[in-house]
Amino acid sequence: MAEKLGIYIHIPFCRSKCDYCDFYSLAGQEGRMDDYQKALLAHLKETAPQARGWQIDTVYFGGGTPSFYGEKRLRELLRLIGKRFDLAKDAEITVECNPDSVDLKMLQALRRAGVNRLSLGVQSACDQALQSLHRPHTFEQAVQAVTLARQAKFQNLSLDLIYGLPGQDLASWQDTVEQVLTLKPEHLSCYGLKVESGTPLDYRVSRGEKLPDDDAQADMYLWTVERLEKEGYRQYEISNFARSGYQSRHNLKYWMGHPYIGFGPGAHSDFGGRRYSFIRDLEGYISGVLEGGVVIDSSDLIPARERGSEYLMLRLRTTRGIEEWEYRREFFLDFDPIEQKLEDYERHGWAERHDRRWHLTPKGFLVSNQLIGDLLVIQEEATLEKTLPRLKQGRPEDAE
Repeated sequence: MAEKLGIYIHIPFCRSKCDYCDFYSLAGQEGRMDDYQKALLAHLKETAPQARGWQIDTVYFGGGTPSFYGEKRLRELLRLIGKRFDLAKDAEITVECNPDSVDLKMLQALRRAGVNRLSLGVQSACDQALQSLHRPHTFEQAVQAVTLARQAKFQNLSLDLIYGLPGQDLASWQDTVEQVLTLKPEHLSCYGLKVESGTPLDYRVSRGEKLPDDDAQADMYLWTVERLEKEGYRQYEISNFARSGYQSRHNLKYWMGHPYIGFGPGAHSDFGGRRYSFIRDLEGYISGVLEGGVVIDSSDLIPARERGSEYLMLRLRTTRGIEEWEYRREFFLDFDPIEQKLEDYERHGWAERHDRRWHLTPKGFLVSNQLIGDLLVIQEEATLEKTLPRLKQGRPEDAE
């Protein structure tokens, strides 16, 4: 049986740039779409031989705003993937959309082409909040986009929401969630607002604009986990909730450490024991692919110890968590110091153990960066304690 592989295609074009966005995306570059399409098609063809023996079980178009790129280009990319790669019949194929850049004809065409999952950037049910983020749509447009998606026979919809917005309190966040629940999506992603350096939002905050404090955001998060659980959404990652059978299979590849190949400027790949990324430069990517230049920004072999660190970082973002035998078997690392710390977390209500599997609780997710960071320090110290005696024994001056 062929091993499974995901494909990520980055579409960097946007109608406008949101104030909080730090992804590689560009507004006002529609004139470069055709050349970018040529580069993507060429890059896919060039890479396909490396994926022989692998079956593509997820394809994800992210951005940017893939729906702004146009359904004809997306369909052309999917046709090529189906022709040059072993695309599974039941592959999960996702397209990210903004509510203002979809219509029924487009969605029907995407559905016929094999797209079976949409990720809609709703963000808030409050139009004033959307305007403050420089989002290019209203909540009514988001509601209409969901209606159109259902008319186009999409049965797997994911809606993105953001909490911790300027001026937001618990009541206004609860109102957003309640209104979105009436749309009955299969999946919800609820992200805490992160102020990225160099963004317009960062500038606004530096000039005194207020955001909800940590306690207020914690209240929003814990209420969300409880409310969505009651509505039938199972939390499976810090920010992600799904009805049974509707977890994002593609995003699970990232969190579970499974292989994927990325295409486009800024895209990352984890394939063949190597991690690499492409330059965050549209023009450089286009010319590099079409003219035989260098488009790789970084490329690294991943040693077992680093894989072990990633296992902790990524798996503890999920409700599946980590398991002793997996850790020992995959990375040949000592789990005992990790488990001792997890037992301490358990006493604080930050972690739970079921059989030999550990996962963070919702309260633990709130401070996950600190908790996981402490575990990584413990792992590094334990590894050094095992390595230094061997190095000392092998020193030339110790030889007789």
